[in-house]
Amino acid sequence: MKKRILTSLITGALLVSTALSLTACGSQQSQAGATDAAQTSGEKTTVSIAYLPITHALPVFELKNELEADNSNLQVELVKYGSWPELLEALNTGKVDAASVLVELAMKSKQENNDLKLAALGHRDGNVIVANDTIQSVKDLKGKTFAIPHRQSSHNILMNLALQEAGLTAEDLNVVELAPTEMPSALTSGQIDAYCVAEPFGAKGVSLGKGHVLKTSEELWKDSLCCGLVLNGSFIEKNGETAKTLVKSYEAAGDHLDKTTAFDVAKQYLGQDDDILKTSLQWISYNDLAIEQKVYDSLTKKMVEFKLTDNPPTYEDFVYQPEEA
Repeated sequence: MKKRILTSLITGALLVSTALSLTACGSQQSQAGATDAAQTSGEKTTVSIAYLPITHALPVFELKNELEADNSNLQVELVKYGSWPELLEALNTGKVDAASVLVELAMKSKQENNDLKLAALGHRDGNVIVANDTIQSVKDLKGKTFAIPHRQSSHNILMNLALQEAGLTAEDLNVVELAPTEMPSALTSGQIDAYCVAEPFGAKGVSLGKGHVLKTSEELWKDSLCCGLVLNGSFIEKNGETAKTLVKSYEAAGDHLDKTTAFDVAKQYLGQDDDILKTSLQWISYNDLAIEQKVYDSLTKKMVEFKLTDNPPTYEDFVYQPEEA
């Protein structure tokens, strides 16, 4: 992988820290590792970032690769989890410094007085509704079983938007929650009739020959917010300069994820078949991951409309502002 020009973002900002030695495998948890306090020249600062193995986390993977290629003083330790609740618990308690996580789930956690900040998007668009071959229009979903990964998710909102267009509501369906990895096989076996989930599991359902794309997120909600980079507030408070550098470097990594690079990174970290990854990456992009207030406000309105929450956190309260760190 090409060496990225991130050194200018790092030089002089990070001469600090205690490096973590924990490995990132399975659902292993890591102690938060970065600190601005120890001003020891030559030491590396390690930031632990939790993730699920989905294409929506590609900017985190690319960030790790680029910082290592540049031999930067800032390094990323990836910590893999198997479910959103498990990952969020690690983020809330400070066992990790940051996470690539469902924005809506993090917003709900913020409402519950957990100190979290949304720092950047995880991707743009990139979600699809996949249905079995008996479902040829959204109206055909009436009375059927539809799976989402979590009630607090953009996938829930996308489902509701599709139903709204067809004159239906969620009450007209049997809505269930399933882990992303289970959805393609559940569709194939007939356990569910349709689903909306993070990639590459939409593409995997299509590749098995039992599903087709019914709607894309771009059709239903342009610039929808789904996953994002969320920081633990205590990490920001203790490591203001590190947090600033991390977010800038993360956004730069996203800008570098063209289709070729994204495929290579997905192949490296996700272990899916080439055809699945190529199909999945047709629907998603990673450039310009900064969070605009109008886009965030659009999300909060939809969350209230579809009853995900009645009091979402404001942009000022939840979105990370580097000048305040």
